Amino acid sequence: MIELHYWPTPNGHKITLFLEETGTPYTIKPVNIGKGEQFQPAFLAIAPNNRMPAVVDTAPADGGEPVSVFESGAILQYLAEKTGRFLPADLRGKYTVLEWLFWQMGGLGPMLGQNHHFNRYAPEKIPYAIDRYVNETRRLYGVLNKRLEGRAFIAGNDYTIADMAAYPWIVPHENQGMTLDDFPHLKAWFEAIRERPATQRAYALGDEIKGRFDLTTDEEARKILFGQGAKA
Repeated sequence: MIELHYWPTPNGHKITLFLEETGTPYTIKPVNIGKGEQFQPAFLAIAPNNRMPAVVDTAPADGGEPVSVFESGAILQYLAEKTGRFLPADLRGKYTVLEWLFWQMGGLGPMLGQNHHFNRYAPEKIPYAIDRYVNETRRLYGVLNKRLEGRAFIAGNDYTIADMAAYPWIVPHENQGMTLDDFPHLKAWFEAIRERPATQRAYALGDEIKGRFDLTTDEEARKILFGQGAKA
């Protein structure tokens, strides 16, 4: 059984996309990041960077003690290797997927996250920062659009963890100042993934989780959410 410590953010959605695609048994343990639950000792024991998601595999392949994994890219790779799904076994295919998984982890996610922050959440609108991250978002969309020309998915004809990693960061494209019509190959890819039944189940689950909680954000919650209230 996979215990998923989760909140419905782009990084959280990556993992439910995988679990819903594979039918892997899992339970969700919500981590309300607006209330600071990511700083609780029990969560830090499995996710020392105080970021969700994290997983605990209570039945690892080696038959030993439960295994915890943090960082969404590492979780996707772990689950792919555990299940034998969505990561090619051949050398070239595997490392093509991992290249693009790490591209998402090192570039697409962090840069689009900064776009979200300075456009929507920062208490002060800083034009230089907004322009910097919107422009970088556009560049990264262009990289992905070019990669998808002539391909159904990022690594080729097959859906993989590279697609699951990137897709949730494209979902809020309007909030990032992007228009998918400017990136036709990316748009076709995005729409194909959006229509997958597992994608729809994963996002419906996220909506259901959010519906259980008070999502009111006051100044203290904002400080917690953006790390200003975190204790070293």
